[in-house]
Amino acid sequence: AALESPFLHLACSMTVQSKEQVYGHAYPDEALGFRSHFSSLLFSGSWGLTALEAASLASLFGAAALVPKVKLDVAGSMPFKEFARFLLTKALVTRVYNSYLEAVFFAFPKYRTQPSREHALQQKKDLCGRDVEQLASIHRHDGFTMMSQFALNLTLYFGVPGFFPGSAATAQPMHEKLLRLLGNHYVMSFGMYWMHRALHVVPIMWDKIHSFHHWARHPLSRNTYQDHWLDNFCNAIVGHGFAQVLVPLDNSTFWFSHIFRIFESLEKHSGVSCGFNVAHTMQRWLPFAQMPHHHDWHHEGHKGCNYTFSSLGGVWDCVFGTRKAGRAADLIEGNATRWDKQPSLGRRGKSILDHPVVCVSPVIAVGVAAGLKLHRDGLRIL
Repeated sequence: AALESPFLHLACSMTVQSKEQVYGHAYPDEALGFRSHFSSLLFSGSWGLTALEAASLASLFGAAALVPKVKLDVAGSMPFKEFARFLLTKALVTRVYNSYLEAVFFAFPKYRTQPSREHALQQKKDLCGRDVEQLASIHRHDGFTMMSQFALNLTLYFGVPGFFPGSAATAQPMHEKLLRLLGNHYVMSFGMYWMHRALHVVPIMWDKIHSFHHWARHPLSRNTYQDHWLDNFCNAIVGHGFAQVLVPLDNSTFWFSHIFRIFESLEKHSGVSCGFNVAHTMQRWLPFAQMPHHHDWHHEGHKGCNYTFSSLGGVWDCVFGTRKAGRAADLIEGNATRWDKQPSLGRRGKSILDHPVVCVSPVIAVGVAAGLKLHRDGLRIL
């Protein structure tokens, strides 16, 4: 069982308490050791949702054990049993790495991206800035996210042969693996950049979907997937979905890409920006690479300041004029990137790129390209 601190139960677990509970700001005693800061491993802080997730994953392993392989395994895809292991691994990595990052946040305050005074909330809110009603809504959407993602993965496995790639008879050369990985990640980040930007500037998408995620003004890694379920669903399709169709990865690189993406997503919401961020440290050599303090700034202002929409790297924020150094100047020396030392953007005014139609168009274009390629290849990944 995970070592738990009363300050670190997943935020949504607070919804079971009385609505009269006053949410005060309090940090754990700094004298506590690193091992005392690990948060709950429960899904959304709930035994019920954790049991439902466990039952869903167990059903996959049960099917793999009881149903003949010829009826389950899809040609060109990883065996169904490996598919089950893949989903289980992603769930475990997400939980464990979230706990690690929150332990870093509380055990090493010098690496925090926002000073403690920014978290000193005086209202009935959790440490991240969300009130009781918002936490209850997020808790419901956590359940919808889990079920919709599970259904999407099953649909892709059986409906798009090769999406979850099997082991090839001939291994790709290492240079080809690396080039495909870079290409896949830049295609993924391009689609997600415009999807993310559209979620901010298209009024109905902000009001009804993405604003849920930005209830957390002072994010911790637990906030990463705490969104409206449709936000997570669309990100899965526009991100890994379109990228795997357009720039397919082989089996081992596919595994690496998904685990790396989990690390990167959790880190940019972690509230710390330093060498403890494994994925961001690994990608600092990329042009205009970002660190978690860039995305943290994205959460601070109205509609997140409308800066730093990129996932993976940061080149698209530079290309399309939305890069912001944020609190880089307040970080310990060596944790800001070399690009942070360049003149930063001032207050960004609206441009033609913020028009709702313009923002949505690149997402549609990437989707059309993926659809045409699937149609050409007979609804399979070659």
